[in-house]
Amino acid sequence: MKLFATALLASASLAAGAATAQDTIAQSGSDWFKMGQQTLAENLAKQPNTHRAKNVILFTADGNGVGTNYAIRLFSGQKKGMLGSEYVQPQEAFPHLALVKTYTTNGQTPDSAPTASAMNTGVKSKNTMINVDSSVAVNDCANMSGHELTTFSEIVSGEGKSVGVISTARLTHATPAGVYAKTVNRNWEDNSKLPEDCTAQKDIAAQLIDAMKAGTVDVAFGGGRRHFLPKEITDGEGKTGKRTDGRNLVEEVKAMGGQFAWDDATFAALKDGDGPVLGLFEASHMKYEHDRTGEPSLAEMTAAAIKRLSGNENGFYLSIEAGRVDHANHDGNAHRTLTDGVAFADAIALADELTNDEDTLIIVTADHEHAIAFNGYCGRGSPITGLCYDIDDAGEKHLDTPLLAKDGKPYTVIGYLNGTGSVLTEQDDKSFSGTRPDVTNEQAVDADYIQQALIPMSSETHSGEDVAVYAKGPWSHLFDGTVEQNYIFHVMNHAINAE
Repeated sequence: MKLFATALLASASLAAGAATAQDTIAQSGSDWFKMGQQTLAENLAKQPNTHRAKNVILFTADGNGVGTNYAIRLFSGQKKGMLGSEYVQPQEAFPHLALVKTYTTNGQTPDSAPTASAMNTGVKSKNTMINVDSSVAVNDCANMSGHELTTFSEIVSGEGKSVGVISTARLTHATPAGVYAKTVNRNWEDNSKLPEDCTAQKDIAAQLIDAMKAGTVDVAFGGGRRHFLPKEITDGEGKTGKRTDGRNLVEEVKAMGGQFAWDDATFAALKDGDGPVLGLFEASHMKYEHDRTGEPSLAEMTAAAIKRLSGNENGFYLSIEAGRVDHANHDGNAHRTLTDGVAFADAIALADELTNDEDTLIIVTADHEHAIAFNGYCGRGSPITGLCYDIDDAGEKHLDTPLLAKDGKPYTVIGYLNGTGSVLTEQDDKSFSGTRPDVTNEQAVDADYIQQALIPMSSETHSGEDVAVYAKGPWSHLFDGTVEQNYIFHVMNHAINAE
């Protein structure tokens, strides 16, 4: 007993000493110090949610790696009158996160097909292929049979759950197709792209209709109308279809008791019911958020899908892609990259509001990053799409003086390692040379400005670096450390089956 009492006294003495030591920390009154203490307290209070997940929502912003996400954070904050860095995006407030390795079985840098496959099947595969194992070669339709992978949508629909897929890209594009399709080439979006001797698989659009008939997809919103219509048919916007087999897949959806929407008016007119719902809002990809007219936003599609899928008492799986973040990065157009990133964050916030943390696992991630780069020692508040301004040694916000490179010219905060904005131009003898053009901040912040790049390419490329995954809800604490991309499937699958 005396030893125990002595130990208690010693413990109390140490605690008192620690408290005194904390009180004497000179910076303890700093807002930054208090913020750190608050974050510590919040993390100490975290408790794992080990309920079974009734619902799973997987958000993927195509091409939204750590760097692109950083740029969207600053852009969002600066639009709200902040310096930018201090802004917190909805997913950045989620309690659990990890870094994700995005390489594929044959690619150090991935495309979106095998990354979608990894998240929907639990295994890595080859670039260009969707939900087919890596023992098969790209384009090898003849040897595909028997190598198709079971998808998460097939698993959950087999357990009585509903399934939805949303994308601002074509619904037949790689990431949304990962929910329902199996193909040795992601580009076989309609039958006109399918090789004549390929009988082992259907085109991707036809596979979506098959999934609706089978009940493995209940709601699908996105672009890509042309791949669902025969070439003889003109759609509501005066554009013709691409199919050469005479099939009108939109009419097939209607024939099975489903509903179809093609613009914001028909989207708003969708009725409650049990049949499948198909929304195809553009002939190709949906518009960038900056240019959007006549079609629903990503947040609006998200809300409509959650409302419809929530009618199933067994729950749902919903895959949501902000596909055009990727496309604007490919174009070297930072402004549209970031405005689509903001629209993605709005959809996340709304989904979080419409669901319950107790029974809904929400995962936010990206399939890959881009060759995006951030230049110079910019002062805080330097416009993320504009010029890099000098640091104010006496204050916080940047000075009004742009930093200059060795060529005496200013440079933007965002640049790309490669792309159409290359400062090198092709000469008559096919060689490349050139000097960096001058740029003003007014020019740089224009929505159509193409960021300067180094290596000349017709389209800026992906990169192989890690992306982040943010999560909340049942079993979200399993995201920790650095993980393989296919691990995302395993957390989702465990969450819906946990006892």
